[in-house]
Amino acid sequence: MKEKLPELKKSNRREEIRERNTGLAALYRKEMRDHIRSSRFLLILVLIVITSFASLYGALSNLSSAGSSSEFLFLSLFTTSGSAIPSFVSFIALLGPFVGLVLGFDAINSERSSGTLNRLLSQPIYRDSVINGKFLAGAVLIFIMVYAMGALFGAVGLLIIGIPPSAEEVGRIIVFLFLTAVYICFWLGLSILFSVLCRHAATSALAVIACWLLFTVFISLLAGIIAALIYPTDGGFAGLFNMADNYTLNLYLNRISPYYLYGEAVTTIMNPGVRSVGLVMASQLEGAVAGYLPFSQSLLLIWPQFTGLCAMTLLTFTISYLKFMRQEVRSNG
Repeated sequence: MKEKLPELKKSNRREEIRERNTGLAALYRKEMRDHIRSSRFLLILVLIVITSFASLYGALSNLSSAGSSSEFLFLSLFTTSGSAIPSFVSFIALLGPFVGLVLGFDAINSERSSGTLNRLLSQPIYRDSVINGKFLAGAVLIFIMVYAMGALFGAVGLLIIGIPPSAEEVGRIIVFLFLTAVYICFWLGLSILFSVLCRHAATSALAVIACWLLFTVFISLLAGIIAALIYPTDGGFAGLFNMADNYTLNLYLNRISPYYLYGEAVTTIMNPGVRSVGLVMASQLEGAVAGYLPFSQSLLLIWPQFTGLCAMTLLTFTISYLKFMRQEVRSNG
């Protein structure tokens, strides 16, 4: 009898895991269908595609007029801006968060207010499968969209310039697209968090937009003000001594923003000429050989930024997960 108890426990555990995976898979398929059929998602997707090809046109115009003979010409398609059109990288950094916003701002509160969350949890589905399925569906859709858009952008650029990318360029573009997907997934997790915290979808959408404005516009202003207050640089010789500390503090405060971390990482990985992301003294440049940084060294250089983006994404989703698991499920409508 005692020998059968461990086998019975293992069997029950396997059955529980099977039921949990079945519920998660069903919710994942449902969310994917809802996202793909959503007019909001299709609208923001069309907007990003149009702006992406506008940036491609600007990059091609600038490269042709300048007669660029860069060793990494294919990478220049993604990083070069036109006379009045930002680069592809700049467009994604600004508009990418809205993809996460569209996919997650009403993930939980809309179902709660309409009463469908009660009916959903009355089925043989585990509670955590609801929020896991919503985040998983949104993240998978983001990765598919980013890589498909990057492949289409690269294919059109290849047809126009007629110069195939090198293996290193392909590797850098793959890493860039992965960073972009993780960056957008952060905004998806933040949108789901506000969807759990806020009762109405409009409130959660406004909260995410406010965070977007803070991280993209205002945090650099606040960082400059705080750094100037602690280490003033306008006091003669004392100001000269404070310049390094002022820059370092300003840099660290800016790195609180995922927008800044993403910009640092993408600039480094897409521009092999970037050899440092921090303050470089003149003494450190003595004896340095000018040239491009190898792909492996660029990866090591952006590792802290990549780790920070992943940690921020996991943190926002973990908080939303814990908050959702502790909330009372009831209809507010």
